[in-house]
Amino acid sequence: MSREFQFTDADFKFVVSKVYEKSGIKLADHKRDMVYGRLARRLRELNLKSFEQYCKFIDSREGEMEIGNFVNAVTTNLTSFFREHHHFDHLKESLNQRSLQPKADKRIRIWSAASSSGQEPYSIAMTVCEGVKHYKAWDIKILATDIDTNMLETAKNGVYDDSLLQKIPVGYRSKYVVKSSRKDNKGVMAENLKELITFKQLNLMHQFPMKGPMDYVFCRNVVIYFDKPTQIELFKKISSLMPSGAILYIGHSENLFKVSDDFELIGRTIYRKI
Repeated sequence: MSREFQFTDADFKFVVSKVYEKSGIKLADHKRDMVYGRLARRLRELNLKSFEQYCKFIDSREGEMEIGNFVNAVTTNLTSFFREHHHFDHLKESLNQRSLQPKADKRIRIWSAASSSGQEPYSIAMTVCEGVKHYKAWDIKILATDIDTNMLETAKNGVYDDSLLQKIPVGYRSKYVVKSSRKDNKGVMAENLKELITFKQLNLMHQFPMKGPMDYVFCRNVVIYFDKPTQIELFKKISSLMPSGAILYIGHSENLFKVSDDFELIGRTIYRKI
């Protein structure tokens, strides 16, 4: 089947190398069709005739502004509300126990490291509201970061199709989702959730601007796209932001074996900083 644009082995090799350089993500050979489909949109947008032209463009000074669109196009954004529900059950219980302590430290910082289109940090925010009685009297902040600026814009808006909102438990949905005024089968995240969250663009391969300490870190379904040396470096940086006893949540197909000795496993893909 003939394609709209020629996409040679050399083009794909260049894209793989550039994605790794800019994001730390290692694209496997079987991602070639996905890469073609997503980047072909950029070629059309820029009125380019070939992938060779596009590769030369993003490797030039003139193409520096395109790098963000390039990375956004090829990064995966699969997410949902309350994905891997046991993490939120654990977070709620942990927050509740903390809030019941007579002299509890009322400063809590939670980081959603790859927040995508926002379902994860909003799920965290709902869990905070449910887990900490009188949470507004506490100093609780959620940092939500992602490399993809388009996804962050969606997250900030907090508007989702009803089909996506079905993943939110019914009791939470009635409290924290406001029906869109446009009668378009969409819902909007409640303002009290948005007030807890700060959305920021961040490439996990770059130096972290925040100092911590982070009490809870969600870094889920991210490192499966990284090679082992990149995973080691990333978790070293994450660990440096976390005090002893802080909690790390990772994805269902991930583990820290031969990646980091700074954490102990305390539950299903739940780790505690040693």
